[in-house]
Amino acid sequence: MVAVAATLFCFLFATALVFRKAKLEGSPSGLNSLKPRDCACLGEDSGIDSSEEMTARLSGGGKENGVEMVVERQTGASMMEQLVPEITTHALSYLDYPSLCRLSMTNSLMRKAANDDNAWKALYHKDFTLEQDNVTPPNGWKAYYAATRAIVTINAEFFRIVRERLLPAMGQLWLNADYVKCFHATGESFSGPMFILYTQELNTTLDPLSSYNAVMESWQLAFSWENVADFQIRDVRTRVLTDMAWVTMKVFVDIGAGPFNVTNIFEFHNGRWYMVHHHSSALLIHRGGQQQLMQA
Repeated sequence: MVAVAATLFCFLFATALVFRKAKLEGSPSGLNSLKPRDCACLGEDSGIDSSEEMTARLSGGGKENGVEMVVERQTGASMMEQLVPEITTHALSYLDYPSLCRLSMTNSLMRKAANDDNAWKALYHKDFTLEQDNVTPPNGWKAYYAATRAIVTINAEFFRIVRERLLPAMGQLWLNADYVKCFHATGESFSGPMFILYTQELNTTLDPLSSYNAVMESWQLAFSWENVADFQIRDVRTRVLTDMAWVTMKVFVDIGAGPFNVTNIFEFHNGRWYMVHHHSSALLIHRGGQQQLMQA
């Protein structure tokens, strides 16, 4: 389907160029005065040149030597504009994220079509979840898609860190703040303020341990376990607000036990997302007539 949609757009774009070339053959100077302008998709520079003058000409008008030039809309306009909006939206719905981005980098008219909010809403529901059908993103579905994609990526990074037991990477993932909390599947919770008892000779002191340090020590303990069962993440659901997001999911372990629920909460600080809360439901494992708690 993606190939069919891409072929359709290439055909329409090529046809529009043929019509345009036939119309402007007598005045090639109109293409020499174009001022380049970069376009981007979700913050990535495309390096493809466009121009306001080309947009004006393809839309049916323009100026040359100070005299306004009128071009017949039926022959000069892009065929994309002549499509029924419903057909355009339906065709765009077959594109995936990279294809939609590449389409927006061709020219200004294709960029306008690819930036259509309905196209990004359809892509969001295809890639993520349908449960947010009643959400109205304040900055549009394209920005909401980008934010959700970032959260899903950092959530997957969290589980990669757990699998590979990378304590320094875990420290960079969490926000260094006194209100962070971590609830492991063992039922233990780690947050602050906590106190460590130090005894030196006859003097006893209490040193505060911040929530961040307590959480890091909990992961250090978890990573020191020799036997950590492998797991798979399923049913990922994400909700993103302006500077906060949460992800719920089910974790299936390879030892045959039932899934347990996990919630991760993130906050946006200094241009990036940080984890501030991790909560795993307790999972009992039956072995040899005994019950053990799964660490995660």
